[in-house]
Amino acid sequence: MSVLFSPFELNGIKLRNRIAVPPMCQYSAVNGYTNDWHQTHYASIARGGAGLVIVEATAVSPEGRITPSCLGLWEDGQKEGLSIIASSIKKAGAVPGIQIAHAGRKACANRPWEGDDHIPSDAPEAWETIAPSAIPFGGGLNRTPRKMTLEDIERVKADFVAAARRAKESGFEWLELHFAHGYLAQSFFSDHSNQRVDHYGGSFENRARFILETLEAVRDIWPAKFALTARLGVIEYDGRDTETLEESIELARRMRVLGIDLLNVSVNFVIPDTHIPWGETAFLAPIAASVKREANIPVASSWGLDNPFVAQQVVESGQMDLVMIGRAMLANPHYPHLLAHALEIKHPDWTLPAPYAHWLERYRGAAQYPVRLLGDA
Repeated sequence: MSVLFSPFELNGIKLRNRIAVPPMCQYSAVNGYTNDWHQTHYASIARGGAGLVIVEATAVSPEGRITPSCLGLWEDGQKEGLSIIASSIKKAGAVPGIQIAHAGRKACANRPWEGDDHIPSDAPEAWETIAPSAIPFGGGLNRTPRKMTLEDIERVKADFVAAARRAKESGFEWLELHFAHGYLAQSFFSDHSNQRVDHYGGSFENRARFILETLEAVRDIWPAKFALTARLGVIEYDGRDTETLEESIELARRMRVLGIDLLNVSVNFVIPDTHIPWGETAFLAPIAASVKREANIPVASSWGLDNPFVAQQVVESGQMDLVMIGRAMLANPHYPHLLAHALEIKHPDWTLPAPYAHWLERYRGAAQYPVRLLGDA
């Protein structure tokens, strides 16, 4: 059996394999509510054979949305649609996960295909953005956010707790806290975006405080039998990589003590002027391995892991416990089935629904079966 297709257990949660679908924003919600698009999208992805499917970044408050079209869990009415999604994922054999988030100074943006920039502040659909300090991100997201008060900080932490409780009530068994990608939590931890002089800024302990306090508050209400994880940016690629990674690993150690079960290792994206090695396959794999080893915590990661042999290697070598595969799953929701065949797994039929597996497996290799597998010439 391929290690990639071996089960993975975390607390009381068992994944059927090590393939996970990461959160991928659909920007298709209305007032934070799901609709037919989300129902179809997630049911289709879940049927594809991954062990875990994580619903896209879901805002803990209206101000925390990246765009006006982002999902939300700030009110009870939003639970109904998300409950249907959680149920469809589980019925398909995958574990239902959800990521909750606050976009901070990157909030109030147009959808990526409509500009990916800040909505003009005088537009009727615009709202105020907030951040640890009144420092804009830059580029197209150049609006200066309002510096958060201590009351704001307490409110947002409470919003995370309330959203986590609604996620539990909606049937999700895997919760990911979005502490990456330059959004609110990440911007507290980075001195690029946090220049506060109170106990939420300055020293490592102070910059880590928002993340650790939010995690501890969510841990108090999230069931121990389910998985509590976080996506954490650990490196910026800004020329200070050693220092940033060392601080991130120490933060990961403290998160582990407070009860985080797994880290989804990612990039910071706090500033626009960086040198990320996008062309390198699995470029985060050695970094994820360092976090896993030094913080003694299970890890997952993404970026450049859709090659079956690369995905297999990073799991088999122990660099990662799970591989996050996103865009390939969008292109083909049954991508795990192709991975299984590329790795010559003998009986991968379980990666397809029976009505598909019967026909595709029965006629595999026949002249009338024109589908090319990974690695075919």
